[in-house]
Amino acid sequence: MAQQLTGKRVAILAADMVEEAELAQPRQALLDAGAHVEIVSLELGEIRSFHDLELSFGDSYPVDLTIGAAQAGDYDALFLPGGVGNPDRLRISAEAVGFVREFVGSGKPVGVICHGPWTLIEADVLTGRTITSWPSLRTDIGNAGGTWVDDQVVVDGGLVSSRNPDDLPAFIAKLTETIAAATAASPAGAS
Repeated sequence: MAQQLTGKRVAILAADMVEEAELAQPRQALLDAGAHVEIVSLELGEIRSFHDLELSFGDSYPVDLTIGAAQAGDYDALFLPGGVGNPDRLRISAEAVGFVREFVGSGKPVGVICHGPWTLIEADVLTGRTITSWPSLRTDIGNAGGTWVDDQVVVDGGLVSSRNPDDLPAFIAKLTETIAAATAASPAGAS
């Protein structure tokens, strides 16, 4: 992944209770690939991660920009990490849901893992799309018009999805590849 994302901007939309591994590992991989990565959240300050399966807190991460100040057109890609509490907080924010809806509508790459699709469901952008997630979202995805499959990584257009932290190596590789391929022809802000 050596520097294949140099000059690309990636927004990570996350809130408190984001799954530690699902934020930290993709974030670091995107940085290592040369991307400029910003954490966008509901408020300035820090967000606190969580280890859902261990029921313990993880690290804190500084927020770069609030969702109210973020513009979808300023980014080449969007990443929605999971954790149960994180997308549950995001999906009740009209600004976060609107940002996700606009981003998906732009056709630019979107990565999502675990419970992250809850925000996509709330944004009503899954009709006709095939994705994977944590298994408990299967019915939610179906009710939102999507097709759920139990695969390590699923790519539907620019939407890259995975199930859980065990899938992170394959997810990170496919997300990086998708961002690099999509942005090679269309830099951020281009219409």
